[in-house]
Parts: sequence; structure tokens; C-alpha cells
Amino acid sequence: MKENLSNKEKKELRKKAHALKPVVMIGQHGLTDAVLAEIDLALNAHELIKVRVRGSEKNERAEQVAQIKDQLNAEVVHQIGGITVLYRLVTD
Repeated sequence: MKENLSNKEKKELRKKAHALKPVVMIGQHGLTDAVLAEIDLALNAHELIKVRVRGSEKNERAEQVAQIKDQLNAEVVHQIGGITVLYRLVTD
């Protein structure tokens, strides 16, 4: 996967993601292995997903999103409040 999406690519992905509902929620137990596995499955199936992070401080949310990005080789397309849009190009 190529590193870093251009601003134009991110803008197009944000448009596509607008109508999406969050498919994974990170709850009170934080970013567990099970949650990471679920996000990985969703990215494999859809390429573009929304994740909702509940009940975390802003800094903690940022750390969790960075961990997802690093561990799952995903790009953060957009982040607002507790919603993060993630993208990963699925290759065969």
C-alpha cells in the first residue's frame, strides 16, 4: 500500500464515508485484541470504515487511533470527535 493519501484522495474518501455508520465501537475496555481483530476484518471486507471511540479522553483516543494505524496498516482519512474514518486498500 502506498504511504500517505493525498488531500484530494482523502477528500474523495471522506465523501464516500459520509453515509457510513460506525461498524466497530471501542468501549470502556479500550482497544483490546478482539477489537483490533474486528477492525481488521471490517477493513478487509470494506476498505473504508468508521470506528466510534466512546468514553475516552482526546489524548487517549489519539493514542488508540495511532495504534490501529500502526498495527493494521490503515490510513486515517478523517477524525472528528469520537468518530474516526479508516481506509486500507485491500490487495489480493
